[in-house]
Amino acid sequence: MKQLQFEYTDKATLQRDLKRTSLWAKNAMASNVIFDIFTETLDTNELDTVLSLIKEEIPDALYRGCTTNGNIIGGGQSKNCTVIAATICEFPSTRVEIWQRELSAETEQQITDELIAYVKENSWVKGISMLVTIRGMSMTRFCDDLSRLPENVSVFGGGAFGADINNNIAYVFSSSGKCTTGAVVFTLMGGDDLHIKTTHITGWKPLGRELIVTRAEGSILYELDHKPAYETYYHFLKIRNDEHFFNNTLEFPFFYERNGLNILRAPTAANPDGSLVMTADMETDVRARIAYGDPWTILDEVRHGCIKIGEFQPEIIHVFSCAARRTFWGSEAYKETLPMQSMAPTSGFYTSGEFLRTSGTVNQHNVTLVVAALREGDRLSSSSTEFEMTEEQRSGKVSMINRLATFIEAATEELEQMAITDGLTGLFNRREIQKRISRAIDHRYETALIMIDADYFKRVNDTFGHSEGDDVLKGLSAIIRNAALDAGDYASAGRWGGEEFMVCLSGDAAARAEEVAERIRCDFADTEFALAGHQTVSVGVTYLRCDETTDSICTRVDEALYQAKEAGRNRLCVLK
Repeated sequence: MKQLQFEYTDKATLQRDLKRTSLWAKNAMASNVIFDIFTETLDTNELDTVLSLIKEEIPDALYRGCTTNGNIIGGGQSKNCTVIAATICEFPSTRVEIWQRELSAETEQQITDELIAYVKENSWVKGISMLVTIRGMSMTRFCDDLSRLPENVSVFGGGAFGADINNNIAYVFSSSGKCTTGAVVFTLMGGDDLHIKTTHITGWKPLGRELIVTRAEGSILYELDHKPAYETYYHFLKIRNDEHFFNNTLEFPFFYERNGLNILRAPTAANPDGSLVMTADMETDVRARIAYGDPWTILDEVRHGCIKIGEFQPEIIHVFSCAARRTFWGSEAYKETLPMQSMAPTSGFYTSGEFLRTSGTVNQHNVTLVVAALREGDRLSSSSTEFEMTEEQRSGKVSMINRLATFIEAATEELEQMAITDGLTGLFNRREIQKRISRAIDHRYETALIMIDADYFKRVNDTFGHSEGDDVLKGLSAIIRNAALDAGDYASAGRWGGEEFMVCLSGDAAARAEEVAERIRCDFADTEFALAGHQTVSVGVTYLRCDETTDSICTRVDEALYQAKEAGRNRLCVLK
């Protein structure tokens, strides 16, 4: 497999480059010649010239392409409007087919069903490269349906774009269809001797506290923490809702987990009501954080990605890089793609979204660099293909922005912990334990509550002083904490107020409530304090009833505790 790359400057130069490509193909006895054409212009006249020359010089060649926000050739950013990469397949077993289909919410299901049925009947297909117009269309269901493809089939690609990121118009085209918007181009490739390796690179890191998506519909993000989503960008970053909003937020996407992956989502616009138009769907109830880009962190991830690709020993490399990354790097965008060129010819474009199948699931990414490496035949040796990065890129230094972000992250974590923790005992405070009880009940988990009260605690304070009283509460808290930890991940313990404590057990842990409660009572009674000696607690236990509220179960466990005290203290009372 070989690749020739050239930039379009004029008709005569392109004719010369195409003749050279034709000779290479004949000498290699090529099984397929595939042209990738990427262009920043929305004027189709120049494109018509390029396509006509390809058809004239190499009539049997396949081609596919799209409009872009910038082009990558030779591993670097092209200064020309249009670039062309000609891939020559040398093994007779390699097969390539190109499909182009009109894509809309109405046709999506039919298209994916047709593709999946064909691939299942044609086991030679190993990978599907995809060029698609995505602006204004939700791609979630499309990606979910593509995930039904046989698990051994790689899926990768990018969204068409334009030089003006504020313009929704974008085109795709191919040898099986005309230049059009609202379409997808699939390139099906495979055969016994074709091998594909894919990976993705982000380098963006989350910053600050988690924000809960409290309202979202499709690609419209309405609320974060019950507040208009735009307020997050203004409050934390002072980004205004003006004509520069898109450019200013590209470098600060949202970071959250989807299908087991860390996914980035960037807003494209802010609406007058404070909602955000996102580049892809976001689900309600997910926890998201603002992310930031740091050059050295990104390059370190590029280095690790190149190591993986080098082990594969690629012959050509396709890259699909988000337009946000180009904006982030500016004139230095080559830094993250040029190391790949040192391994194999590297070409691609800057996208409106990136697609990659990982662990069986097809995901739409943003602010991400998707890499697809291809090779015909077996690896030539057991060693990896070397790649070139500057000493600065290899050094692993930590930049100032990374240090500041780490400081902010640690400070935020400490503040969040302080906000939910009781200062004296180290257990959750009442607000947090109440929230955890409500969450368990809202999800209708099996739930049990344990309420603990130190017997005659006022006497301890009056007789031995508040310092000894604090030590007694700390000792009791340690016993409660250890019992809750041993009960499992679904146990939470908090200080309810004064000398009262609450333990919430949900899921499988709920069945152990009485065992946990009795352990707390016995362990505390066996503890001897320096001045107060042995003390006791009274304990109440209750279980969640069908269709019960947080208030009613808390009232009943309080009643169980009262009965334990009325029965003589230092005992356990259960109300079911």
